[in-house]
Amino acid sequence: MLQESSIALDHEGTALQGVWVRPEGDRPAPAVLVFGDALGLRPLMVERVRDLAALGYSAVGADMYGAGLHFSQGLEAAGQYLFFEENPDVLRSRVVAWFDHVAGLPSVDADRIGAIGYCFGGRCVLELARSGAPARSVVSFHGVLTTARPAEPGAVKPIVAAYTGAKDPYAPPDHVRAFDDEMRAAGADHHLTVYADGYHAFTDPTPPTDVGPGLRHDPLLAALSWTGATTLLHHTLH
Repeated sequence: MLQESSIALDHEGTALQGVWVRPEGDRPAPAVLVFGDALGLRPLMVERVRDLAALGYSAVGADMYGAGLHFSQGLEAAGQYLFFEENPDVLRSRVVAWFDHVAGLPSVDADRIGAIGYCFGGRCVLELARSGAPARSVVSFHGVLTTARPAEPGAVKPIVAAYTGAKDPYAPPDHVRAFDDEMRAAGADHHLTVYADGYHAFTDPTPPTDVGPGLRHDPLLAALSWTGATTLLHHTLH
């Protein structure tokens, strides 16, 4: 049986409301943070939280916008997303605040925490890695790879995995190369997978329809990347 509840965090005056799903019992469990895409902590992201809890993790869906806010279309979320584009330090500090909050939960093994993220959430987990937080592993699915503050040498503690598509307009080849160069310069243990026929949002069965071309679900790529992600989590958190 799984237990599901909300989880609250105040960050710089913004009341955040995530979702927490975990196995029953008091024994400290490894944890995985889930950062949603630009639409927020929507039902699809909560499904991923539940999937991870079913694998034995204490899984937390991290709200980045406040009050569990989520949207169905991209333009509706533009204001929230652009806030973080203009305030990258707030983005990084909020991600780290979620990590620290989860690490302090009594039913979580603070030495075994990972994170996964999609699109904007991919940026979030990469910022977590860049911050120097002691996560064990992070996984970005079709994430935004650019950053205002590249990783310093030796700062990246987790194993980093990034799954992206060669036809993703939000992660063009120059961004992919720059990310790879950044991780190499930082001395990070990183794994970069580029799917030749992959578009943005390849894991999303119902991507938004109002943000232009370049988004396409691909069940095969979704399955391949999920298998890779859960394999990495298993090897680093168990």
